[in-house]
Amino acid sequence: MDTSTKIRFGFIAVLWLALCYLVIASQPFTLWVAFIVICSGIVVWVPLYKKYVKNGKRNSKG
Repeated sequence: MDTSTKIRFGFIAVLWLALCYLVIASQPFTLWVAFIVICSGIVVWVPLYKKYVKNGKRNSKG
């Protein structure tokens, strides 16, 4: 991964953590809130992992 990709990951991580904090702090912590945070993490991080980490390793080998 190059530097710009690492910066993008860091920026998205900070934004995602801030939004998760807002969701958790704005209401009582319940199982539903935990489910929302976990689902949002999957929606945000799995496509990024597949695009940059998994494909990056494949492209550097070939």
